[in-house]
Amino acid sequence: MKIYFCGSIRGGRDDVRLYQKVVQKLQKFGTVLAEHVSSDTLTDKGEGSSGDRVIHDRDLDWLRQADAVVAEVTQPSLGVGYELGHAFVLRKRILCLFRPSSGRTLSAMIRGAADGELMVVRDYSEEHLDQVLDQFFKTKPDEPL
Repeated sequence: MKIYFCGSIRGGRDDVRLYQKVVQKLQKFGTVLAEHVSSDTLTDKGEGSSGDRVIHDRDLDWLRQADAVVAEVTQPSLGVGYELGHAFVLRKRILCLFRPSSGRTLSAMIRGAADGELMVVRDYSEEHLDQVLDQFFKTKPDEPL
């Protein structure tokens, strides 16, 4: 299984340590595409040596290849929202992870798109990450969580 991972880069890198944990846990379910999002050497300036068009095209190619998409959506990010919109149109199975403890409110465009099957939004805490991922990946796409 190929899993596309989304997390904030230019929107802020406050959650990079959490992204590393998510990517590590996702690796037990398959190959993680865009795992570089979890790199602590990547700053909010992005990938300096790659041009924006190259990054855009590469990431959309990975997204098309993916069997599922997992996005940590607590840190607001235009790029993550863009990727989720594309994944939704491509009818990819999507899991959005949101931490209410952040004090933020998740965008209505993300929470409102959740149907519990193709697009799943889960409020979670770090200590429950394993259970949330296990539940998402052990459920068949046509079964509600």
